[in-house]
Amino acid sequence: MALPNQSILIIALVGAGFFAGAQAQMDHSAHTMGPAKPASTAAEAAMGDAVVKKIDKAGKKVTLAHGALPNGMPAMTMAYGVKDAALLDGLKEGQKVRFSTDPKDSMTVLRFEPAK
Repeated sequence: MALPNQSILIIALVGAGFFAGAQAQMDHSAHTMGPAKPASTAAEAAMGDAVVKKIDKAGKKVTLAHGALPNGMPAMTMAYGVKDAALLDGLKEGQKVRFSTDPKDSMTVLRFEPAK
């Protein structure tokens, strides 16, 4: 005897619900990544390393050659904007720095500090 299509659908949905419930009840305690290492500050955790290539104070831009960034951007050389040209004071071409970008605008640098 063949089941109507609706009965097959109901059986499939009930079976899927049972499987999902079983998955939710599994013990996942063995799947840990160890204790998290606290960052000093959120801004420090999101800083990347770079070398200053060019400074354009009038245009409020700086060109940086940077490694891979915490936000997922791969290593490259590119120009970034700054909201305040004073942020560029004290920077020199060839200088190694750490920098962070605006979380809302990854093309704008918020902070520089000398690399250690």
